[in-house]
Amino acid sequence: MTPTWRKPAGAFAIIGIIVIWAAIVASLSPIVGGWHWIVQTIFYLIAGIVWILPLKPLLLWMETGRWR
Repeated sequence: MTPTWRKPAGAFAIIGIIVIWAAIVASLSPIVGGWHWIVQTIFYLIAGIVWILPLKPLLLWMETGRWR
């Protein structure tokens, strides 16, 4: 079997998702910085998990070529 272009393209897409998500969350830091520390903790915990959601279909596409 020969390697497909989907794996490197998917790897770059994953890196792109992480960079964009980190920029979005970092841009919210002036707003979030004024919140109570417990609310900040919850926000950053959720923000640290949410970026994983689009990875499942992307990883499926990388392996099979299909989105579903």
